[in-house]
Amino acid sequence: MLYTEKVMDHFMNPRNVGEIENADGVGEVGNVKCGDIMRIYITVKDNVIEDVKFKTFGCGSAIAASSVATELIMGKTIDEALALTNKQVIDELGGLPPVKIHCSVLAEQALKAAIYDYATKNHLTFAGLEGYDPDEDHHDHEVVDIEF
Repeated sequence: MLYTEKVMDHFMNPRNVGEIENADGVGEVGNVKCGDIMRIYITVKDNVIEDVKFKTFGCGSAIAASSVATELIMGKTIDEALALTNKQVIDELGGLPPVKIHCSVLAEQALKAAIYDYATKNHLTFAGLEGYDPDEDHHDHEVVDIEF
């Protein structure tokens, strides 16, 4: 399996790793079958993602996807962040092997889950969350509970 230089860079030197205490929103998604579990924390000020951190338990592609996704949404409005797609994550990484595409989907879904958590806590609605159900099985990924 060949990885791009950018995937390797984000795997070996991930950006925005960690957790945010008292985060405004936390999203966690995982897939028990593949073993990847991703948690994204966001801090929001004036509708802008001021800080974002992640913790991912998984393969190099999952870590790289998490790292790139956090870079892509830092400083963006909630609506801009909700528009992030797994395809943008893949493009930013310069591609992923077909069997690792699900890692980019995880990043998109963890971010959406964090924004949903923020919106729910603050009684807000965002167009990008219309019809979103955190308990729904997203792209064959299921929400799991794990301690990091």
